[in-house]
Amino acid sequence: MITLRDYQEKISDKGAQILGRAGFLYLSMQVRTGKTLTSMAACQKLSAQLGNKLNVLFITKKKAITDIIKDIEGFASPSLDVVVINYESLHKVTEKKCWDVVVCDEAHSLGAFPKPSKRAKDVASLVRRCRSFVILLSGTPTPESYAQMYHQVFYIQNNPFRSYKNFYSFANAFCRITEKKINGYNIKDYSDASSTVIDHMSPYTIPYTQEEAGFNSVITEHVLTCDMSNETSRLLAALKKNKVAMLDSGAILCDTASKYMSKVHQICSGTVILENGKSFVLNNDKATFIRDYFKGKKIAIFYKFKAEYDALFSVFGHTLTADVEEFNANQEKTIALQILSGREGISLREADALVYYNIDFSATSYWQSRDRMTTVDRLNNKVYWVFSTEGIEKRIYSSVIKKKDYTLSHFKRDFFL
Repeated sequence: MITLRDYQEKISDKGAQILGRAGFLYLSMQVRTGKTLTSMAACQKLSAQLGNKLNVLFITKKKAITDIIKDIEGFASPSLDVVVINYESLHKVTEKKCWDVVVCDEAHSLGAFPKPSKRAKDVASLVRRCRSFVILLSGTPTPESYAQMYHQVFYIQNNPFRSYKNFYSFANAFCRITEKKINGYNIKDYSDASSTVIDHMSPYTIPYTQEEAGFNSVITEHVLTCDMSNETSRLLAALKKNKVAMLDSGAILCDTASKYMSKVHQICSGTVILENGKSFVLNNDKATFIRDYFKGKKIAIFYKFKAEYDALFSVFGHTLTADVEEFNANQEKTIALQILSGREGISLREADALVYYNIDFSATSYWQSRDRMTTVDRLNNKVYWVFSTEGIEKRIYSSVIKKKDYTLSHFKRDFFL
């Protein structure tokens, strides 16, 4: 039976009161502080308030399901009947059953704008049909813009923005609306939103940091450089000059600046998506470098493009896995996860180090994925970035560590376009 920490007891007490009063709660607790157990304790206390056993639907990412089920089974409250499901499987939830409480893990993933994502629409439909209490969980509620809050809560009856009939009316009140040019078209940009959004959410939000929880771990980052092959250098030079290159397997075409940026990003790490849509491994130089440099260490690898897993597998073979449970249980295994799918909701606590085969343009990916090893007892987390000489990766890194996405305008500046 899992025992809650003192701060989890206090947060769940307050959370149950907010749930009972407002019908929803936002637990903005940083990674590894125990959002899952705290949310279950809040549900348990809400059940005591209402005098009823509660049906709880816990929605999360697919890779996080195993760890969450273990936590919930360890908590084992008889007043709760909990089902754990991933967002992509919401359509499997039978319409004949209603849920007293819906818990949305990594809730910031609902925050796309100006139009709601399919994920947000699916959650909204479920909550409205069942008239559920809602608990939102995220260590980073608005990682890129305060405007991301609207579609996380728009379907909740008592949300603080309910007087705005849609995102556009919300944006008129809270955003400085500008325009940006994408593919030759002027598009309205709503991302510059006021921090007063968070003020409106504060009566429903309980924030909690790792420092408050007693975490003393330090993340140390190291940049390693892998030599770029002459063939790769020549290919990049040909693309810069001609915007097209021919390989035996197909053509590489860079007829727009955004496409050129993407191809350079791929090629610098040894893979490319050809014009025919097929992914191609140009070389396994980075994979070999990682294997040799970290020989004898248990590492977790993050990669960007799908073909990079193929490059890693060509070097690591069947010692490589994409299964978190297998990695944590087997000392001989190395794990490789795509950044977008592995940056949230999982623990890589058994790793000696995190190693980045490549880097994502997103500052959110940087800040969330690098924290996957953190535990309350771990004092030092080692993160390594493997960049190619003369490649694009160092330029991306210099942006994301400042919490700025690497954009096309950065690329044009860096590559003199």
